[in-house]
Amino acid sequence: MSFPLDVSAYKPLAVDPFTTDRLSPEQLAQLKTNIQVMRDAIIFFTAVAGAKGLGGHTGGAYSIVPEALIADAFMKGAPDRIYPVHFDEGGHRVALQYALAAFNGEMPFEKLLHYREANEGLYGHPEPDAALGIKFASGRLGHLWPFVNGVAKAHPGKAVFLFGSDGSQMEGDDAEAARFAVAHRVNVKVIVDDNDVTISGHPSQYLPGFSVARTLEGHGMPVSTGDGEDIEALFSRMVQAVRQEGPVAVINRRKMAPGVPGIEGTHAGHDVIKKEHAVAYLKERGHGDAVAYLESVPKVSVKASYRGCTAETASNRVEFGKIVNGILSRYSEEERKAAVLVVDSDLEGSTGLKGIRQEYPEVCLNGGVQERGNFSAAAGFGFEPNATPARQGIFSTFSAFLEMIISELTMARLNGARAICHFSHAGIDDMADNTCHYGINIMLADCGIAEGDTTRLYFPADALQLKAVVERIWDDPGIRFVFTLRSTLPFILDPAGNKLYGDGYTFTPGKDEVVREGTAGWVVAYGDMLCRALDAVERAKEAGIDVGLINKPTLNVPDDAMLERAGRSPFVLVVESQNVKTGLGSRYGTWLLERGLAPRYASMGVTRPGHGGLSEHMFHQGIDPDSILAKIRAMAG
Repeated sequence: MSFPLDVSAYKPLAVDPFTTDRLSPEQLAQLKTNIQVMRDAIIFFTAVAGAKGLGGHTGGAYSIVPEALIADAFMKGAPDRIYPVHFDEGGHRVALQYALAAFNGEMPFEKLLHYREANEGLYGHPEPDAALGIKFASGRLGHLWPFVNGVAKAHPGKAVFLFGSDGSQMEGDDAEAARFAVAHRVNVKVIVDDNDVTISGHPSQYLPGFSVARTLEGHGMPVSTGDGEDIEALFSRMVQAVRQEGPVAVINRRKMAPGVPGIEGTHAGHDVIKKEHAVAYLKERGHGDAVAYLESVPKVSVKASYRGCTAETASNRVEFGKIVNGILSRYSEEERKAAVLVVDSDLEGSTGLKGIRQEYPEVCLNGGVQERGNFSAAAGFGFEPNATPARQGIFSTFSAFLEMIISELTMARLNGARAICHFSHAGIDDMADNTCHYGINIMLADCGIAEGDTTRLYFPADALQLKAVVERIWDDPGIRFVFTLRSTLPFILDPAGNKLYGDGYTFTPGKDEVVREGTAGWVVAYGDMLCRALDAVERAKEAGIDVGLINKPTLNVPDDAMLERAGRSPFVLVVESQNVKTGLGSRYGTWLLERGLAPRYASMGVTRPGHGGLSEHMFHQGIDPDSILAKIRAMAG
């Protein structure tokens, strides 16, 4: 179908910033029209994804359209002196990249209606795709500026634009990149959306003293600060930035999602706009066809059921906060403040820490978008393991960002620190943000020297086991990692149909658990894959293959008794949603061989870049229940 929002008023501009001081009245009017049309389009197609249940991000992309279109005009007007890529270190603002590609004729407008869908290429963060006009990848905040410095050094005759935000500028990488750019006269133009809104609140409130402008000036960068919605002044400031050789920061102050009722100036603008807000916005601007389309969009159904599991589900990442609250309730307020420090990395609503802050704000800090420093602060709070009362930090972020703290983790170990690290969004399920947000290298946390190492990695299979795990390890020494998912999980049932991890269950660190007995071989799984493996095992048994199932909730400690039992069976199959290069499967076979055990062995895990969507990731990687069952059949002969 055709794109149901009229974009005919949009006319591309080409402006040479080296010869043009100011826009003509006609050019200025057209630029303002272009800004409005593109903003309307972003509201519309991101709302479509939200209505389908695919999530997304609206406000950031919407906000920075003015500076993006001015840069676009420069790229068209001075192609020999401006690098033709709108690099954005806020990868979640990818709706802007898709809009630019459509308005520049590099993808059909109708394609925008498939934002965040599986197999469409319009992922939640950009990944290079020449066919769609997507020119770079951008994942977590803060990683792209150092990279763009290198791009600029490779093209010394051109200015390179990098779009940033006050949130991304909190990252330590950006401080390093700023100093590098200044020291080496890198011709990068950093355009910062300074809206004083991040996921967990307002930086001016939770990081008082932090100023993007003063920070960058302190690194030696020239800084131009102004109103991002004053289009004439913004154009002038960007012209001056381009004409000045070397790094320049153009800081644009505005509310989040200016002019959008319901989300303007709030952290809700970070996420996808709600349908009712989008409908009101589009109606006000006369986009009746777009409203009709949006109101007719059906929600995508992704509900699955698994043999041997309940229909009831729970979100482990949310339950983590509730479980911690239950433990903290046993302390007095003074005891809590002395014993526990909870440090959020601006993801509290996604990792369960919001519930802790709401209940016990006296133990919680919002550390901003500063994962390395936040982890180390949490670990440092637990520096004296023999202190009275015993102290520990609690740190949390997404599993894809675990790789950021490996060096800090080493030092925390050497210092004997105590901390519980909750890494949500492990694995790949429901990961519409796609490959850059895959939490598939969690085993890298097990990088300490073996002798005396107390680092433990726990990945519970359902909310009841999570509760048992957190309560059991609360008083343990060292750094303890607890992994949960973006998606929900069912509860695992025993053969009699009772909840396996309900009343009477006791978690023992390092001990593997038999979920189903078997004689033909063993499937080993954990976390989000246990329910899928159980479904496959139940069906295999119905087909006459008496395969057993082992849950391994402690990932990095070999259980000799269970290895002996599994290793003397005909085959062992490890199933996980982790990278096959770094996951449990890359170790389990070695553990078997070291003990003189050599069954037929295989592992299943993540082997391919993501292809978008939600539950589709499991099928794309070939680790869905049908694929597991097929592998069991093949190994059973």
